[in-house]
Amino acid sequence: MERPVTTTGKRLLFGTAGVPHSSAGDSTLKGIERVAALGLDGMEIEAVRGVKMGEDTARAVRDKAESLGVALSLHAPYYINLLSADKGKRLASEKYILTAVRTARLCGAHSVVFHAAYYGSYPPQAAFEEIKKPLQNILSVLKSEGNPVALRIETMGKRSQFGTLEEVLFLCRELEGLKPCIDFCHIHAREGRVNSFREFDRVLRKLGRKLGPRALKDVHFHVSGVLYGNKGEIKHLDLRESNFRYDEWVEALKQAGVAGTVICESPNLEADALMLKSLYYSKR
Repeated sequence: MERPVTTTGKRLLFGTAGVPHSSAGDSTLKGIERVAALGLDGMEIEAVRGVKMGEDTARAVRDKAESLGVALSLHAPYYINLLSADKGKRLASEKYILTAVRTARLCGAHSVVFHAAYYGSYPPQAAFEEIKKPLQNILSVLKSEGNPVALRIETMGKRSQFGTLEEVLFLCRELEGLKPCIDFCHIHAREGRVNSFREFDRVLRKLGRKLGPRALKDVHFHVSGVLYGNKGEIKHLDLRESNFRYDEWVEALKQAGVAGTVICESPNLEADALMLKSLYYSKR
């Protein structure tokens, strides 16, 4: 069975959400080259406006990432909504996810991250039960295809979106093959808290308790600064311009001994990713 060309192993890898700003071009191939030159470890391919990469390009991306030792993941389109009132849009959302995971396999990416849905007219518990059905369908198809890419549901920052930490962890526990993408700035924005070493540690402990200790050795985290209001997330900020206590967050990761990938989504991408990597690997 095909495996991702890059694996996280026992380390914590740091990368950018998309092509670094300092790249010589805006293509995925140029982005991979720049990530490696900067001394970062990974890059998340941002297919948020649609998966448009052809097979030949995907294979070239795989070869480039393999040759430079860059770990890849892929972010599925933003317009996925598995709880849409329009049944056609729900079916289309399933197809968007399947296309993203199939493309990720060709690229050699280890994970696909997706935003699941908006609650719409559903109360949270009903939304939880309803969203399991399409995800079961998707996971069944991927299993039948022998697709090794991890499908990861993201914790969300707006209160109108499905994706509290509890919803994500319980759904991953109930659906075999589904894994979490924990976005710490989303959790902070949604809750208006979870911004101290003790609270970060509590999130990590909950991850290990709900999904087992192996989950802490296969993490996929998103992080950035965040501006938020009464309804949750408004926009991402550079870490130094936000109130997010990233130094305490890094210390919590160190003490938990996590392994996997951290993707930086700050507006200044590589600068914050490099800062986080430096902080993490200093004083060890």
